[in-house]
Amino acid sequence: MTRNTSPVYEARYGWDPKTMRIVVVSALFTAALLLPGMPLYLRILGLPLFGVGGLFMAFVAMSRKVAFRVDETGVLLGGSPARYKTTTAHVPWNDITGFVLWRRPAGVASLLYVGLARREGAPALPGDGPKARAVLGMLTPVSPDVAISSRVVTGWRLDKDRLNAAVAYFAPDSFMQDEL
Repeated sequence: MTRNTSPVYEARYGWDPKTMRIVVVSALFTAALLLPGMPLYLRILGLPLFGVGGLFMAFVAMSRKVAFRVDETGVLLGGSPARYKTTTAHVPWNDITGFVLWRRPAGVASLLYVGLARREGAPALPGDGPKARAVLGMLTPVSPDVAISSRVVTGWRLDKDRLNAAVAYFAPDSFMQDEL
């Protein structure tokens, strides 16, 4: 029996620390909202937010769908778990010139993204359009091209060393830009 030594990089949605915190906090708030004497307006506003939101995050973690994959065919940008099929995109190696790790401020914290630099004229990805580009141009510290081909690292873990090894193996001519 031969052992697969290919440095394929694959990250799946699962129980990362941020997802666990969100689910636990959502469960605590939901339980508090169900206590006797809680005002009706708080229940009406809070139960959908925390109850449904917490259940959705648990669904995402348990789905184990591919969030990001680097292999011999290119890069799979896993989609939003709520609309996985329509938002997932495969980008072949001949369309990729590099990788960009970047952050977007989110209140007092920031969100980590992994994105692709793609060649001029590469086919459009899901969500690409003039309105999306205009908004992303104002909201992100990277170009709209990179932002459209990016995935937020939420609900899965990014292993930079394994990602670098896979990129070096499958696309030694591409670059890794770390804007962290």
